[in-house]
Amino acid sequence: MLSGLDPSGGAGIQADIQAITSLGGHPLPVLTCLTVQDTNNVYGAEAINPETIRQQLECLAKDIPLHAVKTGAMGNAAVVNVLMEFLESRPDLPLIVDPVIKAAGGGDLADNELVDAMRSSLFARAEMITPNGVELLQLGDCDSDSESQAADKLLSAGCKSVLATGGHGTGPHIINTLYSTEHEPMHWELERIGANEYHGTGCTLAAAISAGIASGLSARAAISQAQNYVSRTLLSALTIGQGQRVPNRGIPWER
Repeated sequence: MLSGLDPSGGAGIQADIQAITSLGGHPLPVLTCLTVQDTNNVYGAEAINPETIRQQLECLAKDIPLHAVKTGAMGNAAVVNVLMEFLESRPDLPLIVDPVIKAAGGGDLADNELVDAMRSSLFARAEMITPNGVELLQLGDCDSDSESQAADKLLSAGCKSVLATGGHGTGPHIINTLYSTEHEPMHWELERIGANEYHGTGCTLAAAISAGIASGLSARAAISQAQNYVSRTLLSALTIGQGQRVPNRGIPWER
């Protein structure tokens, strides 16, 4: 997986490592950016040298079989270009994209150039992208507040499937919806755990989906397993700072 470092340990590459490991996978962490953040917000980010990332990807691929790639915060457009070049010779390698744009506290994790690079190349290559509601409306460049219209625009632009996650909403239930070019929208309704948002649930969900797909599950089965896993992590969420609580990804997991 390619993702950023969250020094609070709530989101980013640490969330990916913990979730994938919990679900029986072996993560190969490639760092894309360093961030200044805590459980409240993101205050700054600096991308890793893209050439270092290129060398890491090629080095890993020569030694270890790859079964899926998951992305989070990408740092800048140059990192996206490096990943796309790496994937050119691996057309069958599944790619799950968590299009991280903003932290839950509102801090930016992507500039316009990075967003354009994701839209123009990364999304069309991905098997699935997993935006939350706020990200979906921004990425879909939709004039209304209709998530379905935004998802349709992304599908029309080349996305294979869009899992619109509902964790940033309100109400007693979370509704996650999978939009696809191959079938009608599929909905999952989950009980909302707690009254507030959590730090790192989007990373955890996308990483868990990638672990399922890497193990051979269908997209639908991987989503179901990942949602169950995330719910378990939130039932015993950790209060580690003064901001949002963090999923407890260290819980024992049984399939």
